Amino acid sequence: MPPLTNGKVEKSSKMHSKVVIIGSGPAGHTAAIYLARANLNPVLFEGFMANGFAAGGQLTTTTDVENFPGFPTGILGPELMDKFREQSLRFGTRIITETISKIDLSHRPFRYWREGQEDEDPETADTVIVATGASAKRLGLRGEEAYWQSGISACAVCDGAVPIFRNKPLAVIGGGDSAAEEATYLTKYGSHVYVLVRRNELRASKIMAKRLMNNPKITILWNTVATECQGDGELLKNLRIRNVQTGEEKDLAVNGLFYAIGMWFFSIIVPHMYTYHLRQYDKLLTPVS
Repeated sequence: MPPLTNGKVEKSSKMHSKVVIIGSGPAGHTAAIYLARANLNPVLFEGFMANGFAAGGQLTTTTDVENFPGFPTGILGPELMDKFREQSLRFGTRIITETISKIDLSHRPFRYWREGQEDEDPETADTVIVATGASAKRLGLRGEEAYWQSGISACAVCDGAVPIFRNKPLAVIGGGDSAAEEATYLTKYGSHVYVLVRRNELRASKIMAKRLMNNPKITILWNTVATECQGDGELLKNLRIRNVQTGEEKDLAVNGLFYAIGMWFFSIIVPHMYTYHLRQYDKLLTPVS
């Protein structure tokens, strides 16, 4: 991110805050709780269906969360986010259900605009915390929406141990390190794991590729893509797959499908930060000039 200039702008005539938090997931609410307890009067913009998500972020799209401390029997994702929100409010956080669509960090105080008000005067803040998170990329396959979180996931560590996947055949889509890690992890629970790779080689590092190919519980389907997700109306039961070289289509009976094809980062409202995050995620830690 470029360095701040020494120039200053006047505080907003609309609203000026000590601290503004953009984002309503666990990170945003954690920041809000600490700041509110420090009497810094944080303002949290939770967004209104920002990037297609309800306030609360990705956890609002999940079912049982079993790996969060303090809930030995698990808790529903939306319920957990409701508790985060209640705790933020309890300590005095002001929560606004609007989306921030534009931000200027080049001068202090920082300026930002709400969605639909980009041509109006900005609001300002001494400090801005961008906690907009990320979302796993999806493929938009036929049947994907129907079986999302009912057999389809983008996080093996989060969902791999769920009973519907235990001792069942599973599939992972992707050819990089993330796909190799997800597939290897899933062998702890699934009866067998198929990795769908659209090319005839892996993008994964050599050591990860070797582990993947040497695991007896993993089969790599080269030059293969998924075309449709099928099930019984409640849970995923089958994938239609196609060989991109021959065009041959067939069924692959699996009870779980895991995407490992990358992430979308929502810090795009700060372009330099967005680019840096993408590079950081890909382990190319070259600062953006």
